[in-house]
Amino acid sequence: MNVIIFGATGMVGQGVLRECLIDAGVERVLVVGRSPTGLRNAKLQEIVHDDFLDYRRIAPQLSGFEACFFCLGVSSIGMSEERYRHLTYDITLAAATTLAELNPGMTFVYVTGAGTDSTEQDSRMWARIKGKTENDLLKLPFKAAYMFRPAGIQPLHGIRSKTAWVQAFYVATSPLLSVLRRLAPGIMTTTEQMGRAMIAVVRRGYPRPVLESRDINGL
Repeated sequence: MNVIIFGATGMVGQGVLRECLIDAGVERVLVVGRSPTGLRNAKLQEIVHDDFLDYRRIAPQLSGFEACFFCLGVSSIGMSEERYRHLTYDITLAAATTLAELNPGMTFVYVTGAGTDSTEQDSRMWARIKGKTENDLLKLPFKAAYMFRPAGIQPLHGIRSKTAWVQAFYVATSPLLSVLRRLAPGIMTTTEQMGRAMIAVVRRGYPRPVLESRDINGL
């Protein structure tokens, strides 16, 4: 399969990119981002793009793909609802709408989060916006779309968070997270399992469009 990844320099995106590059069934990986990954691989192509609401300039390069793994995301901490909606909903739907037009046979996988509210009525701002984003993605004319809702994610294989305090937390709690992952697969997964599960849903599908941590680990 040929895959597009958005957010490949983030913690989840790094893990997804790693799994795509080592999977023999993934032939080509295109990364779209504001900065290069710094990696070199025969499968890997990169487009540095700075306008995540307008893809007309690079549209010809976005055709011919079977899957998109959309791993862009920001924390809502300290952010206004308008700003968070722009960075979460507007940017995601702009990319997805373009890709649905160019690749009607595509499977689109979106990384959202545990606690997302599909009714769009939750008192938590981020949960409502994530819910609307999921709902509108599922309306687009893709071959299939899946919403990944992980809870805790343990970074593996040297993958690091770009947020210093988050990375410090992962370093300090790594042994505990490893135990928790084995004892509580419903609330804990890893960057490796996220990447493997995304590839799996493209290949085999899944009975439901929304996958929680237990579903991700099961795949």
